[in-house]
Amino acid sequence: MNPEPDAARAAYPTATSTEEFAANIAAVRARIGAAATRSGRDAGEVRLLPVSKTVPEERLRLAVAAGATFLGENKVQEAQRKAESLADIPDLKWAVIGHLQTNKAKYVARFAAEFQALDSIRVAEALQRRLEIEDRTLDVYVQVNTSEEDSKFGLPPEQTASFIAQLPAFDRVRVKGLMTLAVFSDDLDRVRHCFVLLRTLRDQLRQAAPDSVDLTGLSMGMSGDFETAVEEGATTVRVGQAIFGSRALPDSYYWPGGTGSAAE
Repeated sequence: MNPEPDAARAAYPTATSTEEFAANIAAVRARIGAAATRSGRDAGEVRLLPVSKTVPEERLRLAVAAGATFLGENKVQEAQRKAESLADIPDLKWAVIGHLQTNKAKYVARFAAEFQALDSIRVAEALQRRLEIEDRTLDVYVQVNTSEEDSKFGLPPEQTASFIAQLPAFDRVRVKGLMTLAVFSDDLDRVRHCFVLLRTLRDQLRQAAPDSVDLTGLSMGMSGDFETAVEEGATTVRVGQAIFGSRALPDSYYWPGGTGSAAE
């Protein structure tokens, strides 16, 4: 279950200065490094993607000053608003990591550098059309439902190969890997199973993937489970609360149609 707001705030105090953001980012990176060492990996293989949903722009400026120059958002319109507000910051990039409706593809095509929840051909078609208009390309991760929960978005693992085989038709959409939300549970074995499943699936798919499809990336792991994800091969971890501070609302609010996973 999700922690109560007071308990969550105690676990993840709100960062309100550049120094506090820098300390939080350093602490998360240290934990990534330790997890990588335990699994015989190079910590440099793991990208930290700070998830800034609900965080106001004035605090984001502090986080950027502390080194957070690639931010993730779940809600498209919130992400677009922030991108426009912070457009004066050079080299700041945005990833959209939540479910996307086709009528909002035009916004993602306009400002995002990355989209981490591709799970339908209709969305790929919508993105392709809008990216052609914007004369842009977009890095994407294919979302897989490794927990097999009806409440979550993402492709069933057994349908992922046939889906990926269709993606070379969309030359503006550049596949960079797979993404998943683990089951939200205190049972570490169940959480780890989701990550192992995604890595195993990725390794299988790479053998027959089209030349234009890059399946190197594994985006998995959030504030409550990113160390386990690193141990199992994550190349991107999506961390929000451990950097910005706890949110009052449960993850289900930020992941429409789903119950989320261990909090970002």
